[in-house]
Amino acid sequence: MRIDERIARHHGELSPQERKAAATLLEHLDDLATYRAAELAVLAGVSKATMSRLFRSLGFADFDEVREHLRALRTAGEPRRVDGSPDLAVHATAEGDAIARAVQQPALLDAARVLGAAGRLLVVGWRNSHPVALHLRQQLVQARSSVTLAPLPGQVMGEELADLGPGDAVVVLGFRRRPRGFAEFLEAACATGATVVLVADPTALPHAGRVDLWVECPVQSGLAFDSYAAAMSVVSVLADAVLSQRGRPARERVGSISRTYDVLGEVEG
Repeated sequence: MRIDERIARHHGELSPQERKAAATLLEHLDDLATYRAAELAVLAGVSKATMSRLFRSLGFADFDEVREHLRALRTAGEPRRVDGSPDLAVHATAEGDAIARAVQQPALLDAARVLGAAGRLLVVGWRNSHPVALHLRQQLVQARSSVTLAPLPGQVMGEELADLGPGDAVVVLGFRRRPRGFAEFLEAACATGATVVLVADPTALPHAGRVDLWVECPVQSGLAFDSYAAAMSVVSVLADAVLSQRGRPARERVGSISRTYDVLGEVEG
């Protein structure tokens, strides 16, 4: 259980002083690891011994174990600040390294060949993966036809798979904190005979064996929330490769779309 759930569960068993300490933990939950145990005790107006007893009452050996608990929550995708104020220069360097690793893997070009050659192409993404899927679909539709996005508001997935078969493709954006039923969807997509490509962070590795092609893309950063800089770069590289692969027909399609923008006045000059 998360630390806040532990506090709720054991609250009735705590002494008045421990409850004061617990209230301070809850108040500072988002930046808890920026403090030392002694500082938390001062903030709560309790002794260090009381704070230590509280940690033990919640099932932690000490404050170091609390820190590890918070880091585990962050690794699972829950927004948490666990290392104090972020060093943005270090963050920027780490982002650059993550992007380089993501866009240089050979599987990315294999995926581009699949997306470029497929008859029909379904792009899928839930929750935080949905904006990445939306951007990928928007780029791919410039270079080729028959690209659909799912799920849309009010939409379920069964009918989206019904028309797919051999020669088609499904690209699934599956970044962490995926919805229940994710594995079942991958299996259903593969059962259509379409080629299934999974683009996801390393937490999705257990799903990689279910699909035809696995593209790893990190999202974890030193910030409280996941970073999708590498994911958006992967989208750009995929779309660029598909455009190049499809050659003249893709360039003609881009030109036709641009002319339609002009006719409809949809894009600023």
